[in-house]
Amino acid sequence: MYEAGGGVPALFAVENDASGTARDRVLAYARGIGSTRAGVLETTFKEETETDLFGEQALLCGGVSALIKAAFETLVEAGYQPELAYFETMHELKLIVDLMYRGGLNFMRFSVGDTAEYGDYVSGPRVAEGVKTAMKDVLSDIQSGSFANRWIAEQESGGAEFARLREQDKHHQIEQVGRDLRAQMAFLNPVVVEAGEAQSSVGSAATAAPASAGAGTPR
Repeated sequence: MYEAGGGVPALFAVENDASGTARDRVLAYARGIGSTRAGVLETTFKEETETDLFGEQALLCGGVSALIKAAFETLVEAGYQPELAYFETMHELKLIVDLMYRGGLNFMRFSVGDTAEYGDYVSGPRVAEGVKTAMKDVLSDIQSGSFANRWIAEQESGGAEFARLREQDKHHQIEQVGRDLRAQMAFLNPVVVEAGEAQSSVGSAATAAPASAGAGTPR
């Protein structure tokens, strides 16, 4: 990317500046590795730590995982095929996220059909009812240090709760169904892992003949 003239966005912060030149030095490093080509945002260690933890817990990892599982369970409990439920709640998520990544919510809504866009407006808020209050609670736990204290205590006590939660989600039906379906789609380059194992030990999953799969159709 660097040799092609691009760069990766970066954050920087100066907590203590004994020399009086720390900010200029950091920006020089950012320019040297190409980050200024994409954008460099000045922040603080406190701001970056709290927003990073919040993003992981409330949306990127925790929130999305909980929403996917709830949607999958809703369809399966209503009598729909688990395989179809997987495609609708997990597999097609990448299509939507890629559109958001490129052009935000507006580009995603521009790209999907009118029925999907209308459903977004009228049903999204119903699904998210009460979510903002819960998110504020999560943020409060991060800001107060409550989450950090809980995580430290969990590590110091041997990590029993962490191991239990890992094991519990590993056996969720969506994981079992998804593993079987992904093995049929070689184009995904599917992998099978155990949470917590070293990334260097991860190998590709066994694959079979690719299976056709439905996906959202841009208009």
